[in-house]
Amino acid sequence: LLDSGTKQLQAAGFGARSGFLSSSTVGGGSWLAHASTLSGLYISNQQRYRTLTSSNRLTLTSAFRKAGWNTVSVEPEIDRAWPEGRFYGYEKDYDLRNLGYQGPRFSYATMPDQYTYSKFQQAERQPGHAPLFAEITTVSSHSPWTPIPTMVDWDKIGDGSIFNDPTLQRGGSPGSVVGNKDVLRASYINSIKYSLTALISYVQRYGDKNLVLVFLGDHQPSPVLTGKTTRDVPITIVAADPTVLAKVSSWNWTPGLRPARTAPVWRMDTFRNKFMTAYGSTPESR
Repeated sequence: LLDSGTKQLQAAGFGARSGFLSSSTVGGGSWLAHASTLSGLYISNQQRYRTLTSSNRLTLTSAFRKAGWNTVSVEPEIDRAWPEGRFYGYEKDYDLRNLGYQGPRFSYATMPDQYTYSKFQQAERQPGHAPLFAEITTVSSHSPWTPIPTMVDWDKIGDGSIFNDPTLQRGGSPGSVVGNKDVLRASYINSIKYSLTALISYVQRYGDKNLVLVFLGDHQPSPVLTGKTTRDVPITIVAADPTVLAKVSSWNWTPGLRPARTAPVWRMDTFRNKFMTAYGSTPESR
């Protein structure tokens, strides 16, 4: 999938570079990884998270906002007020309450990733939009990984009610995978395939010369699935503008969507400074 996805993106005019980050969490606690990536601090427990989000630490989001970009978060699993959004620097938050989804849940996932992208596109990326920084949390690859949505025609997504069709729900009920390690692993892999397919398809359909994506796995699943304890997760930059990728040539990341086994592994909290340095801004000391 990664190799074919690389070719599909190339055909659409996009290049990619991939490496690894070492996450601050494993098996859960995704908000700790998000905080580490955006803040440049190693946030590995809830106390550190609370301390961070009550501070004035410069995040990637707030840096873009200071530069005059619009900033939005898309958090389909949040169903109540999210005060941390103000800390990160988001001007607008999309969540379960205002994304307008009228389809079924897919176990933990409140909506399919494809619907999330479609709604984001309609709301924020219409022609002529202002410079935009968006952080989108995708949830279709969250445990217990079944049922999994099926990709549909982008023009037919609408309010998501199309996903009420049982033929678009694959893999059975969550209870069908509990206690069976092989089935769990297969379900996890299929959910990752779906999430990546949705993302690649989004770029093919809606990508333009100004689109830049930074996407990553926020943490590894339980060692029950991986067979070992590891915190390394893949991270990829996708862009149509070759100068964007040229800025990170010194990182020695692997061309394409699949990082080589020899690709660099950085601690997740180092990404903020490396990113800001590569793209011309000096990180503030605070």
